[in-house]
Amino acid sequence: MRTTEEIFSIDSAAAFEAAALELFRFQADRCAVYKEYLAEIGIDPAGVSRSKEIPCLPIELFKWRDVYCGDAAPQIVFTSSNTGHTVASRHMMASTALYEASFTAAFRRFYGDPARWSLYGLLPNYLQREGSSLVYMADRLIGQCGSGGFYLDDYERLLADMARDPKPKILLGVSYALWDLAERYAPKLHDTVVMETGGMKGRREELPKAEFHRILCTAFGVEKIHSEYGMAELTSQAYSDGDGRFRTPAWMRILIRDINDPFDRLQEEQRGGIDIIDLANRYSCAFIQTQDTGRLHRDGTFEIEGRIANSDIRGCNLLVQ
Repeated sequence: MRTTEEIFSIDSAAAFEAAALELFRFQADRCAVYKEYLAEIGIDPAGVSRSKEIPCLPIELFKWRDVYCGDAAPQIVFTSSNTGHTVASRHMMASTALYEASFTAAFRRFYGDPARWSLYGLLPNYLQREGSSLVYMADRLIGQCGSGGFYLDDYERLLADMARDPKPKILLGVSYALWDLAERYAPKLHDTVVMETGGMKGRREELPKAEFHRILCTAFGVEKIHSEYGMAELTSQAYSDGDGRFRTPAWMRILIRDINDPFDRLQEEQRGGIDIIDLANRYSCAFIQTQDTGRLHRDGTFEIEGRIANSDIRGCNLLVQ
């Protein structure tokens, strides 16, 4: 199987295709949950010849089963956020070094050397719980930047620290916290990228993304709002530098499925369910069927348009029992 360095050095569609098929055969044999799922839906791994044919594992299974194929015990287990009325997903990570290599390589591709930035994390709800992959990533990136920090809800201290900072800045925040900051202070930010990482977490009204970004742009005096797209079940992140159009690193790919038939792939510009191939998910499952909806554009960017409501776990009910 390809090394970590080879995965993060993928530079062509052919290289991605070869690496995806290689990892699929490894995980189809070594990941018990995925192997069982493939048998349940009648897929012989030997008959899969293209990455688009690889079945994606319903993301709900991370809530109920250990999706893992590492040789040793995981070094860390990341968990998804929940409201207290839902079951949290668990992503068993064989190597923290692999996770750090992935998010560092992706950040460098889209924003350059972390040392040129200061990173300010406005992540209240994540800081109040353990097991957050987002907090882990932000903490390590703050260390690589050498400046910035975490802020729970002390907005005045955040703004004072940012005002004194001469470096270019990234303000990374959950949606509701950025909205609170915009409403209370409407601070005009200079030399700053505002990056939201989604989720009102039940704290604020859910707005269409374009409308929400307009509110933030007006309050902060910036032209565009950047976004980060990631989740506990993934090792990699996609980024948008405005207008809600996300780009993936070369080792991550988006596919669109029919919402009513998860095994039917849709064409570019068609709206459907989001499937993700994340080759950095080396020791869990790299092929994930999410509950997000959106569309893939012809230029390779993608948009998130919502969630699938009251979703059935198609094709894997027996695996949850």
